[in-house]
Order: sequence, then C-alpha cells, then structure tokens
Amino acid sequence: MTAPPFFRGARAAATFLTRIPVGGFPYSEADWRWASGWFPFVGFGLGVVLAAIAYGARGAGPHVAASLAVVASLLLTGAFHEDGLADTADALGGAYTRERVFEILKDSRVGTFGASALACSILLRVLLLARLGDAAPWAIVATQCASRVPPIWLMRALPYVSADAAAKSRLVARAGTAQALLATALGVGGVALVASRLGLTARVALTLVGVSIAVTVVCASRFRARVGGVTGDFLGATQQIVEGALLLALVLAAAR
Repeated sequence: MTAPPFFRGARAAATFLTRIPVGGFPYSEADWRWASGWFPFVGFGLGVVLAAIAYGARGAGPHVAASLAVVASLLLTGAFHEDGLADTADALGGAYTRERVFEILKDSRVGTFGASALACSILLRVLLLARLGDAAPWAIVATQCASRVPPIWLMRALPYVSADAAAKSRLVARAGTAQALLATALGVGGVALVASRLGLTARVALTLVGVSIAVTVVCASRFRARVGGVTGDFLGATQQIVEGALLLALVLAAAR
C-alpha cells in the first residue's frame, strides 16, 4: 500500500535535496508538491549528521571541525544550494536585462561573481562555526533546519519564472500555503529544540526569526525587481544567505 503524498513528500524532499539514496521512485506530482513542506525536516537530519562530524573532530581544533562539517554538507547535498548561489550571483551581478539573467542562469560555467559568492559563503560559515566553539554542533542543526523555511515562503509568494520548461525545481516549487505552514512548523520546532539545549533566551530566538524574515524580504524584493519571480537557483541562494545570516546572528548574540 502506497503512503499518501503528504508522507511521501518527506522522502521526495530527501531525494531532491541530498545525494542520500532513499529510493521511493517514481514520485507523483503530488509527492513532489508536498516535498517542499518537508525541507526543514531534511535540513534537521542533515544538521544532525554534520553536527556529529563537527563534534567528533573537535579535538583537531574548531577551524578543522567547522571545515569538515562544511565539506560534509557539500558532499551530502551535492553542493545543491551552493550551485544556486553561484548561478544567482553571476546572473544578478553580470546581467542588465531579464533575458540576460536567464541566459546566465542556464550557463554551467561559474563566473567571477559566482566564484566570489561561493568563497565568501564557505569562508564565512567556517569562521562563524569555529567562533561558536562548543555550541557549533547545535548551531549547525538549527541553521540547517531554519534556513530551509524561507525558500518555501518565496515559492508561495512569488511566481516560478524559470525559462527552462524542464527545470527539476518546477514541480517542487508549486508550494502552497499548506506546504509553507508545514515547513514553518517544522522549522520552528527544530529551532525550539536546539534553543532549549543551548539555553537561548526568547529574545535571541525572536532575533533569529527576525533575521530570517528580513533576509527573505530583501531577497524577494530583488528577485521580483529583476525577473518578476523566483527560479530554483534563487531559492538555493536564499537558503545560503539565510544560513550565513543566522550563524552571524548567533555569534553576535553569544558575544553579548
């Protein structure tokens, strides 16, 4: 007996976001549509694995532990979101027209803007995780989970405008209110669990929510202004930007 699309969406989400072989094929359109709602759940699972790696490597020093966690995230996801960040940086940084944005997004080559964005993102995450020290494993879990909520709201709020009719994100990007609410509930639950373990105050937790919202609004405004909506690459870029912003917020909160 086949499980309902709501539950199969969790498996589809793992298939879409990671290189982990979870099987389950073929997936229906309904399965893919529900997948987006489970993105934070997959992020939480990834975070647990990455946190274990960082914790296990802590004896080598905070920078090595942080680096190994980031490298592991690239391997487990196939640099999925990083690819979106690089393409988005190249397209928005190097194009002046809507048509040219789409041309660059479809180009598999990485340009100056993309390479710079990747270097900044990876370096920033490593340094921020190292700065968090013993709290880094828990921060990894929280940010991997929470950073996958904003893209779902972008799917809900903006039209999907990829020029590629065969884009693999097209079915997943058909997120509605139900998927956005599921993602939010899972994201809030994951962050609340981590906050309780770290002893974070309600003020810090609300700050993280505010940071996520602020970054999402800025990204949404830029995407709407440049092309009138979102693409799969834009969604991946949003996850990367939110993840970095949340880690920075946690470091600044810890410094007070």
